[in-house]
Amino acid sequence: MRSIIVIAHDIRSTHNVGSLLRTAEGLGIDKVYLTGYTPYPLKEYDERLPHIANKLHAAISKTALGAENLVAWEHHEMIEPVLTSLRKDGYIIYGLEQTADAIELPRLKAPEKCVLILGSEVTGISKELLEQCDAHIIIPMFGKKESFNVVQAAAMSMYALRFN
Repeated sequence: MRSIIVIAHDIRSTHNVGSLLRTAEGLGIDKVYLTGYTPYPLKEYDERLPHIANKLHAAISKTALGAENLVAWEHHEMIEPVLTSLRKDGYIIYGLEQTADAIELPRLKAPEKCVLILGSEVTGISKELLEQCDAHIIIPMFGKKESFNVVQAAAMSMYALRFN
């Protein structure tokens, strides 16, 4: 079975994190990395102030519905060491972002080991981080809006990576 890793970098919303974890669990994603300022559930030896950690955990759990306990996840403030490790393990890294050279999702032939990077709900993936990706993926839009919600876009992409 194809190995798929998701990196949620600088996601603001706890509800998006919870929904992402739930979707990742349902699609058999191997691991989710929560990087940058992305909020994360309670973890063993949590260094955050308890009232902050508990508040964030409760908000994430509201949409994750227990998936935060089923899908493997890790939090790392810095994304670069995560990318270095995954690349060393043979993963191809895709950034989900609207760029001129992005591959349309329906045309993507996913490799056996792939990483999907998701960026901020407002600004997307930074130019510097996009330069660290092996390729970019775009979801064709047919309506008047220019983008999907980050979790809906992630769900479409994870599904395509699983079955394309």
